[in-house]
Amino acid sequence: MAWLGQPVLIEELLFNTQHGIVDQSLHSRMGAEPTNGDGFGLGWYGSGEGPGLYHSVAPAWGDANLRELAGHIESPLFMAHVRAAIGSAVQPTNCHPFRHENWLFVHNGYIGGLHAVRRDLMLAIEPGLFADVQGSTDTEVVFHVALTFGLREDPIGALERTVGLIEAVAEQHGIPDAVQGTFGVSDGSTLWAVRYATQGPARTLFASSDADAIKRLHPDNPRFARLSAEDRLIVSEPFSDLPGLWHEIPQSSAVTVRHGGVLEHQAFTPRVPVSAAHA
Repeated sequence: MAWLGQPVLIEELLFNTQHGIVDQSLHSRMGAEPTNGDGFGLGWYGSGEGPGLYHSVAPAWGDANLRELAGHIESPLFMAHVRAAIGSAVQPTNCHPFRHENWLFVHNGYIGGLHAVRRDLMLAIEPGLFADVQGSTDTEVVFHVALTFGLREDPIGALERTVGLIEAVAEQHGIPDAVQGTFGVSDGSTLWAVRYATQGPARTLFASSDADAIKRLHPDNPRFARLSAEDRLIVSEPFSDLPGLWHEIPQSSAVTVRHGGVLEHQAFTPRVPVSAAHA
């Protein structure tokens, strides 16, 4: 999940919602794994330099330190992630979000046949970034490849080039389901999110409706009365069952969330980077 809007206590969205990310860690309704208890991560932007990080291998629903921090940290932009390990170790360095300078990155899904394509993908990482890969999960590799392909200048374009490379490498190894999932990235001012799968339906992704529409639909809800025009949520699963609050982000598409509650949609089309195509 990712929040961009007015500063809020993080516990409001992690714990004080009908089906927030912590509840989803135990009872996911739409995810591939109903229980996601192999670690939790939180990244937030506040008054310090760059984003702060909290990573734990404890299940989110029983993490007393997380509950304590969430009740005292207020942020206008934060990202949270619950993990179900697929082939990589349960350790703090494999927990999302991943951070580089002012950037945060999360992923829900997998890279198919990682054992076969990992070496090729790692060799595509810019030498100056290579040593920054600390863990063994596919997401961290994707993040650093995307940084190599220009994430800081063009996040969606860099992810299109990254996914294009992954698919090309996977094809060489006879792997049909190269990429599955959703990606989230932020520089502390803007949010970008992608929903894409090489084969079959992609993991789910939703955006909250604009604040005025929510207030019109549910005028007597005191929580919604506090919403401002700035506020947007991007989530893997809706946080509540109330009608009109959520819009599903289409497959093979990307969204950009800017200050003021602006939500922009565009197609997401992977393409092989020129450097890789001529390698």
